[in-house]
Amino acid sequence: MTPCSECGFVYDLAQGPGVPALARSLADDYAGLLTAEPSVLRRRPAPQVWAPLEYACHMRDVLLVQRERLLAARRYETPVAEPMGRDERVEHDGYAEQEPVDVARQLRDAAQLFARSLDRLPAADWERTLIYTYPEPTERSLRWLAVHTLHELRHHLLDMRRQLERHGSAAPRLGVPEA
Repeated sequence: MTPCSECGFVYDLAQGPGVPALARSLADDYAGLLTAEPSVLRRRPAPQVWAPLEYACHMRDVLLVQRERLLAARRYETPVAEPMGRDERVEHDGYAEQEPVDVARQLRDAAQLFARSLDRLPAADWERTLIYTYPEPTERSLRWLAVHTLHELRHHLLDMRRQLERHGSAAPRLGVPEA
């Protein structure tokens, strides 16, 4: 697969079993960034571009949704991963109004839940499949789901860092270096 044009991430399905530790570590990195000034965390650089806090809320929800998809794929034969309504959630759940300290805790908890579910996968279950509907319906393995979630975590962490650096935030630079 071609590297992500924005963050450089390459889908290497061999990374699957390593995703639990990386997800936990990246959740800590998000939590570190969420110590920035709340007004900066809530500021959108453009009307259609999420604020850093909104990216963190999105990742919390992605981790929870991906966990549920993983568990469904273990219970059912090739279930459909229904869209999570990512854009609607920003408004419906009031992402920009949430407290950064709460989001940091919730994101760590969501990463722990997701990672634990991955840690408990027997070897054969890594190849169980589900239908991922974006950009078009495609059968994907749980190994792919893990690696895709890792991409989301790294990509949006980069989005947050870039925005915070533009605003001169004193948020610490943690974890995985930019691509």
